[in-house]
Amino acid sequence: MRTTGLAERLIQLFFLLLSIAMVLPFILVVCISITEEQSLLQNGYRFIPESLSLDAYRYVFESPVVLMRAYGVTITVTLVGTAIGLLMTAMTAYVISRRDFRYNRSATFYIFFTMLFSGGIVSFYILMTQFLQLRDTLWALILPGLLTPWNVMVMKGFLSKIPLEIVESAKMDGAREVRIFFTMILPLATPALATIGLLISFTYWNEWFNSMLFIDSDNKVPLQLMLVRIMNTIEFLSANAEFTASLDINQSEFPSLSMRMAMAVLAAGPMLCIFPFFQRYFVRGLTIGSLKG
Repeated sequence: MRTTGLAERLIQLFFLLLSIAMVLPFILVVCISITEEQSLLQNGYRFIPESLSLDAYRYVFESPVVLMRAYGVTITVTLVGTAIGLLMTAMTAYVISRRDFRYNRSATFYIFFTMLFSGGIVSFYILMTQFLQLRDTLWALILPGLLTPWNVMVMKGFLSKIPLEIVESAKMDGAREVRIFFTMILPLATPALATIGLLISFTYWNEWFNSMLFIDSDNKVPLQLMLVRIMNTIEFLSANAEFTASLDINQSEFPSLSMRMAMAVLAAGPMLCIFPFFQRYFVRGLTIGSLKG
């Protein structure tokens, strides 16, 4: 009994230290974002700012319309993509999880195979721009993330544990497949749906590469791509002192270091607020839906 108690305390201590190690970097990022630029240059990064300043956030919010528009694009893509992607993932996983489906093994292998190999970025770009004609549309940001093999396999692992007898009894009562799926299977799979939905929403929220490839219009630029462009602009100005001097820009007054961290806070903040509401489903969904065979 004493050995078991000591082992539990060691495990709890390990996860406590692991949690602290994960939280501390984000706290440091927040502290840097509200530290005066001169203090950062003189003292480096500190958890307790020597002098506070909100200049970084003031520069970011100088154009609130652009920022709000980027937030709107990102929120729209995340909501629409998560809703459609979650439905498609659940439908695909349900089909290959049914033992009475003749081709469930071959279909599962086909989905698993795409986890190992892909068509490459060139074929992906040609497909999106030449065949689907999705360049400079929000569907170019939504469509690529609708169905992820990893999410399908996790969802399949969860749905495989639902007894087939439930489906058979519903059929004997006259229910069709569509009604069984929406009124019986989906309510039973709530933890897995919450988990996969959160994973899909994180993917859409953090996505910026596809928007860099396909988006040209300024009013369709998502938040992450806007932040990447701001970061590149800051790096360009920092590396070209003569150019900034010709524009009468004083680099010492420009909060380049704290502004990077302020943008990281603005990008990650909304998802950090949402995550605690899904945490209990997240742990349960990943545990029950772990891969098996």
